[in-house]
Amino acid sequence: MRRKVIAGNWKMNMLPNEAIKFIEELSAQVKNTSNEIILCVPYTDLFYSLLTVQNTNIKIGAQNMHWEEKGAYTGEISGQMLKSIGVEYVIIGHSERRKYFAETDETVNKKIKSALQNELKPIVCVGETLEQREAGNHENIVRNQVKLALEGIQSEQLEKIIIAYEPIWAIGTGRTATSNDANEMIKTIRNEVANLYSEEVAQKLIILYGGSVKSENSKELFSTSDIDGGLVGGASLKPDEFAKICLSV
Repeated sequence: MRRKVIAGNWKMNMLPNEAIKFIEELSAQVKNTSNEIILCVPYTDLFYSLLTVQNTNIKIGAQNMHWEEKGAYTGEISGQMLKSIGVEYVIIGHSERRKYFAETDETVNKKIKSALQNELKPIVCVGETLEQREAGNHENIVRNQVKLALEGIQSEQLEKIIIAYEPIWAIGTGRTATSNDANEMIKTIRNEVANLYSEEVAQKLIILYGGSVKSENSKELFSTSDIDGGLVGGASLKPDEFAKICLSV
């Protein structure tokens, strides 16, 4: 049986003192859960967060990384740098990175390979726009994103990868895909992975849903056959609310 994973994406929020307080409050509420809990925090919070989660069941991830190990890339952070301070996870290919910072399926693939080389666990985001869904092209779009993201990735490396399905039209809008719609799209992703690798590999892969996940809908979403947890945005900024989501399965 696949484990449940709840990941919070703080985006460009939380100063270090706020991160420390948040983790102290959250850890007390989720200490008895067997679900895997990850907080993906801004670069400036990483070191403080890593210190604060010691002796807790909370993992820390970054929100982005560069595919090169080092070089003339002003303002960028490498996977080697993240690994050196103890970061375990990294979000790759979030729709906001694709939209605002011109990330492509090619750069996503490069970053995944670099993350794995540095023993980081990528949380790889895929998802369609509202226009693509309304045109009935959403399954093809997401299948292609998965295929290009995993190009050149070996089957045994899939054990280190988490995929997060985030319909772009549901991120930060308050709109949420129905549990059935979300589950069917995640089945589509799992089927694509089965086509690329094998059914056994696909059934082991952790696939999350993201897009206006909150405590009111998390239990229904996470109780479906193929949704293995959530990548949570706004609701991950409130410790009590995020704790409820973490404990909803």
